[in-house]
Formats: sequence, C-alpha cells, structure tokens
Amino acid sequence: MAAYRFASETGEAEDYFALQEHFFAMGWTDGLPIVPPTPERVAEFLEASGTQPSDIIAVIPTRNRVITAEKVAINCVMAGCLPSYMPVVIAVLQAMAEPAYNFHGSITSTGGSAQFIVVNGPIRRELDMNSGVNVFGPGNRANATVGRAVRLILINVAGAHPGTLDKSTQGHPGKYTFCIAEAEEISPWEPLHVELGYEPGLSTVTVFAAESPRGIQNHLSGNPQELLACIAREMAGIGAFSPGQSGLVLSPEHARIIAKSGWRKRQVKEFLYEHATQTMADLKRLGKIEGPIVAGDETKLVHRGLNPDDILLVVAGGEAGGHSAFISSWSRTRASHFQTKPIGACVDCR
Repeated sequence: MAAYRFASETGEAEDYFALQEHFFAMGWTDGLPIVPPTPERVAEFLEASGTQPSDIIAVIPTRNRVITAEKVAINCVMAGCLPSYMPVVIAVLQAMAEPAYNFHGSITSTGGSAQFIVVNGPIRRELDMNSGVNVFGPGNRANATVGRAVRLILINVAGAHPGTLDKSTQGHPGKYTFCIAEAEEISPWEPLHVELGYEPGLSTVTVFAAESPRGIQNHLSGNPQELLACIAREMAGIGAFSPGQSGLVLSPEHARIIAKSGWRKRQVKEFLYEHATQTMADLKRLGKIEGPIVAGDETKLVHRGLNPDDILLVVAGGEAGGHSAFISSWSRTRASHFQTKPIGACVDCR
C-alpha cells in the first residue's frame, strides 16, 4: 500500500468507547456511533479511489471550504463504508459542487433538504446496492453508508452542524441517509442515466436536494391514465407545491401497469406535468402566493415545475405492491436543480 502524508491530526484514545465519547463531545458524528478512522484504514480508501490526500474533490465558495480526498476518506470510514464505496461518494460531492445545485443553500436552509441520491449503471451490482424491497429503508450497507458518509462530510467539513449552520426547521430522516439504486433490470423504460444521455455501461449518481418521500398508494387501478391522475394529484398537493423540480420513484407494479399500454417515459412525464396543477386562486387563498384574487384566477392553472423534464423519474422498490413515492424539492423556488455525474470517470463522458 502506498505511503500517504496526511494533513489531519491524529490522536489516541483509551479504548473504543472512550473514542466514541470523544467524537460525540466534539460534534463529529450524526448522533450515531462511528468507525474509528485510523490512518491505515483511511489509506485503503484513498488507494481504492485512486486519489491523493490533497486532491480537491469539491469547493464551496460561499463558505470558502475545500473538500479534499483525505477528508472524504476519513468520513467514509466513519460512516461504515467499504473502500469500494468512496468513488460513489466522490461523485455525489462533485454533483453537489455544480453551481446549479446550490451546495451552500441546500445544506443551510430552514427547508431542511437531504441529498436524495440515485445510483445507476453496473456499480449498483458491484456494490450489491438495494433497488428492490424496502429501498428507502434499512438493511443494505452500501445504500446506508454512502448517504451517511455524505452527511458526515457536510457536518465535519462543510460545517453544517445542526442548530448552527444547518437551520432546518424540522428536517427529516433522509438527512441520515437517502440513497437508492434504480431497478434497471425490471424497469420497463430506459434507466435515468441513459435518459440523461449517458451510456448504459457507465455508472452515475444523480443528486437532488429533496424533502422527505410521500407515499402514494393505489392497489386497484389497472388503467394508466387513472393511476397517473392519482399520482399527479399527490404531486399537486398544496403544502409542497412549488415551481421547483421533483422526484418520482415508481414501484415496479405501478410502472408495469403504465407501460403495458405502450406508455413511454416521456409520455408519463408529460401527463404528470399537465395534470399536477393548482389554480392561481387556491395558491393565493392558501398563502402560497401573495396578492389578491383577481378575475381569471379561479380557472388559471399553475403547474408543478416548469416543464416535464423537471420530473426525475426512476423505478425502484419491491416487485409486489402498489406503493410509489413522490419527492418534492426542498426549495419553494427553483434554488436547486438535480445534477448527475459519472462515477470514477471523466466528467465529459457523454
């Protein structure tokens, strides 16, 4: 193994439990115990990702913060990752560093966003990621620790400590971890990364600053339009209604019902955009938009998002059960746009 020169300080603890208490006292955890980031273990992660400790992974200009590979590796170890997971975490941070994502705003706002991460391509199988049963829940090491590593980096490197820089009014459980893989093998449509212009054999991450998922139950409808109208109604919910982007994770059962009649992904997104609406009058009446109700507001429709491409559509979950999930944007404006990056490859791979 290569010898590395680290910038981070090292220390010793009496035992494992004393180390845990020290990390808790210093505010270096997410409230859960961590894996000790020994220099030897950190070196394994750097070697697995082909990086040097001083390599710059991401920059947050607003905070004048630089995230180096060394800091990424330390927090990946702490989160319980395997070394092979680190390239995924690097790609997530590179996606968040794109100006359109709004790194600083998304981790400091009262809106309390989490990084909703979707992994596509062969790496899903290489890392044994979960794209099926209980896809948003516990039980899969890669799903759980990749998302957790990102959160620890936000706390320990970006400075987004809850209650100080992180001003989430309520937050949500996705702020511990919010990472899934798409069920490409059973989806009736092209995977998300292929839809976005990447080659099928390339692995990618897509990151979205998101609120918590909202369950959509429909066990009876076998009609695509009826089912999609049900989903659109949930997407148009007044509480989370905004011109921002949104995510939709269709269960395989719902996806099959829609696709069996010949509906393509583009048609699905167009239908949802067309039907996920509120009247201007209700948006004003219920305090979502300022101003008096004027003539025409009762019939003027306002769409969620600006166009069908504002919907991030993936297929994931158990093969049985009419349960899908809608995920709304953290911001009530268009302060953040989802971003996609290749994993362990050049940025201009399309």
